[in-house]
Amino acid sequence: MKIDLHTHILPPRWPDLSERYGYAGFVHLKPCGAGRAQLMRGGRLFREIDSNCWDPQRRLAECDQAGVDLQVLSTVPVMFSYWAKPADAADLSRLLNDHIAQVIADHPGRFAGLGTIPMQDAELAVRELERCVAPASRGGLELAGVQIGTHVDANEFQGRPARNLNDPSVFPVFERAAQLGAAVFVHPWDMLGADRMPQYWLPWLVGMPAETSLAICSLIFGGVLERLPALRVAFAHGGGAFPFTAGRVEHAFRVRPDLTAIDNPTAPSRYLRQADGTPARFWVDSLTHDARSLRLLLEVLGPERVCLGSDYPFPLGEPRPGALIESLAELPAATRELLLSGAASEFLNTC
Repeated sequence: MKIDLHTHILPPRWPDLSERYGYAGFVHLKPCGAGRAQLMRGGRLFREIDSNCWDPQRRLAECDQAGVDLQVLSTVPVMFSYWAKPADAADLSRLLNDHIAQVIADHPGRFAGLGTIPMQDAELAVRELERCVAPASRGGLELAGVQIGTHVDANEFQGRPARNLNDPSVFPVFERAAQLGAAVFVHPWDMLGADRMPQYWLPWLVGMPAETSLAICSLIFGGVLERLPALRVAFAHGGGAFPFTAGRVEHAFRVRPDLTAIDNPTAPSRYLRQADGTPARFWVDSLTHDARSLRLLLEVLGPERVCLGSDYPFPLGEPRPGALIESLAELPAATRELLLSGAASEFLNTC
């Protein structure tokens, strides 16, 4: 069985959001030919996409070709809109989440879902989180959890600067997710240092791995994982730069606790795979594009914490989901099964 934890979907259409909310900056979809469309931010092209980004039938056909049994659907991160007015971001979240829930209902057994929530306002975010995971009998969408960004963008409407995931204003969201047993998938967005990376697609190649490492370190050093042992959190793109720098992070904790152990006295290594085989406290997807990197992930986190994730349907994803995992001929069958479905089942709480 294959469960693809990391895939993105959009509705085939949505209202003019700038008209709906009364100000610019939101994304709109512009058709540009048969089976193609452009994601536009204001008047600028963000990305051109194919119909597999919105057409469930095409997704299912491509899943069948790749042997993917279950896709976990989440929105495209450009739709997070943490910069917007909180009430408007909450309204947009509901629109996107209702669409994901409908796709799941229309195709039983083939899709699961992660909603989006307005992280710029913890109260509204918790409210939508609760609706996402609540049973249908209580007006909920029965999603597995939510996808959030690696940080909360600066918000001029609230007069707030950008906030990392250890910020006290964000903690209630993680706390409620832990109470509800909701999965939290963290995806990089609005990359730091983007103004220094105007060429070569560097925000996606350098900024995204750095963003994800920053998010992991924020949750570790900020004590979020320590305070919420029941929290199930996963990170996109193999944990970004963190697995390679885990040794540096641990060394810094040992030699400069005055700078690193301010909010959490527990060593970072305690959240990684232990010598006795105890798996790490968080999950990552397998999207590393390199067998050596995937092997490192298995050492650092343990196979119980690495989930197949393809970033379907985008070009930086894995063209045939699971091919890298399947290429590691040395893996025992039980380990291969963990990577292809078992780890994701535990993260999503479906096992």
